[in-house]
Amino acid sequence: MLRFIVRRTLLAVVTLALISFMTFMLFFAVPADPARTVCGQRCTAEQLENVRESLGLNEPIMTQYGEFMAGIFVGRDLGEGEFATRCDAPCFGRSFLSNEDVSDMIARALPISASIAIGAWILQTVIAVGLGVIAARKRGTLIDRFSIGATLVGAALPIYFVGAMLLLIFRYTLEWLPQPSYISPIVNPLGWVGGMILPWLTIALIGFAFDARMTRSQMLETLDEDFIRTSRAKGLRDRVVYWRHALRASMTPIATSAGLGLGGLLSGAVVTETVFGLNGLGKMSVQAITGRNLPIVMATVLIAAFFIVVSTAVVDMLYAVIDPRVRLG
Repeated sequence: MLRFIVRRTLLAVVTLALISFMTFMLFFAVPADPARTVCGQRCTAEQLENVRESLGLNEPIMTQYGEFMAGIFVGRDLGEGEFATRCDAPCFGRSFLSNEDVSDMIARALPISASIAIGAWILQTVIAVGLGVIAARKRGTLIDRFSIGATLVGAALPIYFVGAMLLLIFRYTLEWLPQPSYISPIVNPLGWVGGMILPWLTIALIGFAFDARMTRSQMLETLDEDFIRTSRAKGLRDRVVYWRHALRASMTPIATSAGLGLGGLLSGAVVTETVFGLNGLGKMSVQAITGRNLPIVMATVLIAAFFIVVSTAVVDMLYAVIDPRVRLG
């Protein structure tokens, strides 16, 4: 296990370094000047040069990249000369447009995205696994056909349509749920749940389709195995056979899909945040890309990549727990 953790940690570091380098280079490959965006079209050449100097854009690209990566771990000085300011680690720089510390912006946006992602992931996984197991247990019946139809509908509907319809029905028509908003779960747990329930439902109703079909498929395959027939021959109850033995033997691909889904959700549900007016990482990253705000782009990309890499590694380590036949060397 230790060798596996060390190997995956080194691979994660290399992966994140490559992602950060490619993102940084692609940003400067776009034929547009971020200093011009900040300064405006009426800036003189002298004013434009001052903006470049204050943002550190007058240095070579590789120097800028090296300083950015070093700032994450040890902090750095932003700008040069009279424009120089100190940014403590972890330093992602300051926003080109608002001059606000990107770390502070991330600290405000990350809890919103994490609340949306974790709650939606739990709800989505419960629905998907439960529906998949029931469909496999009732193979060929009306329940099975209904579940297949539900997954097809869920996979086909766009997330902005589902979000808007849920908002219209449950918030504005029936008035059963409050307006989606973020309240710290530490301050008000019930208010947090109430403000997040519509985004959770939106993502869960769209995202459960693939995991439900995979669960059903894996369960049907497992139910034909010899050890399942042996369990039934021993007189075990169907509930025990399905939920304890068959589901556990089917969990490896399901866990892989669920783990990658969580990593993707934590990286920012862009459309969901936009539909419900929540200022999370997804919405922030889109605004940063359109505004050529490099520090925010780099920070959101690295955070998204970090969550995906970590979730993948955790899923790999869980294989040994889910399936005793798996050994991590």
